[in-house]
Amino acid sequence: MEAAAKLNTWMMTTGRRSGDPIEIVSHLCTALTDAGVPLWRVNIGQRFANPLLIAWGVVWTPDGTEVYDVTHARMLTDGYIGSAFEYILENQRPLHKSLRGLDPARDHVSYLEFAAEGGTDYYATLLDYGDGSQHGCTFATRAEEGFSATDLALIEAVKPGLSSAMEPITMRKSTRSLLRTYLGDGPSTAVWNGAIKRSKRSTLDAVIMFSDLRGFTAFSDTQSEQEVFDALDGYFEVVVQSVEENGGDVLKFMGDGVLSVFPISGTAETAERCRQSAMAAQAVLAGLAALNARRGAEGKGALEVGIGLNAGQVSYGNIGSQGRLDFTVLGGAVNVASRVEGLTKAVGAPVLATSSVARHAPDLFVSRGRHAVRGLKDTVEIFTLRGNAP
Repeated sequence: MEAAAKLNTWMMTTGRRSGDPIEIVSHLCTALTDAGVPLWRVNIGQRFANPLLIAWGVVWTPDGTEVYDVTHARMLTDGYIGSAFEYILENQRPLHKSLRGLDPARDHVSYLEFAAEGGTDYYATLLDYGDGSQHGCTFATRAEEGFSATDLALIEAVKPGLSSAMEPITMRKSTRSLLRTYLGDGPSTAVWNGAIKRSKRSTLDAVIMFSDLRGFTAFSDTQSEQEVFDALDGYFEVVVQSVEENGGDVLKFMGDGVLSVFPISGTAETAERCRQSAMAAQAVLAGLAALNARRGAEGKGALEVGIGLNAGQVSYGNIGSQGRLDFTVLGGAVNVASRVEGLTKAVGAPVLATSSVARHAPDLFVSRGRHAVRGLKDTVEIFTLRGNAP
């Protein structure tokens, strides 16, 4: 087929080099339509190797093209179970299904929805990639006669080109997604851009936020493993959401502790970052209160947190051995944040900050006097969040 050969050539050259899934899928659908395939809706689904996102994809209609993500939670719903994607992956063969005369009691909801929008025929098929992974694509039409055998043969004939163009994009997205999941936004970007050598680091100013669950050792000694992990997941979710929604980056989980940073790119940004860290701490307290309400309704004990805030210069980069690296921040400012957090129980407040943070947001903090901080020669003035002091 001349149309298939021309489209495959474009996919394997221009399309592959573009790295743009919307351009690739739009070109695919336009070329197929020009060749006589009566397309109405096309979905090119791509699977992820990721603990949070399981798939992404591109949906084309004559009105436009858009990218979407699919979480693991969504895969467990009726949206996937019984769908064409599940069918082709489980049975390892294409699916050609008429959208006429459907049975609402037996047919998947997606078929019913497409039929209600005027769809007449539906085709789903697999894409095979070089790493052994399989991905799905679906094609729907509103044409009265549906898809012909020639239409389906053309769709099958252009799959090598489509796979060639989409596979590198999927591999890159999967890699970046994994880096983002395990390292956070800032570190993942740095590693992706080449900061991968041992001892390669940069110095920057930042607000450091260190949070830790109180009494976690005793808690873990008296609770089941499942309860411990459930509690940690709930707590981590609260902290990560609070930090990221207020402009910070969660850098590391350390047991039940969380190390977060709010990088400062210039003097004018210092006050903003200090306020953002304070707002993040407030959000953690509010989120934990909501989590504890749910835990209480389930007969579970409340979780308590201590948070230390400090601003200063840190070293940001890779440390480790020749064969194993870790991306982290180091420096006196980090140590002080951790040790200030350690004072929260003695002071009787869940959030403590040094003057390096509090002086930039005086309306949010109140002084609790000077305190000895382990490792420092002189005492340090400590501040609590207003409304959280005893």
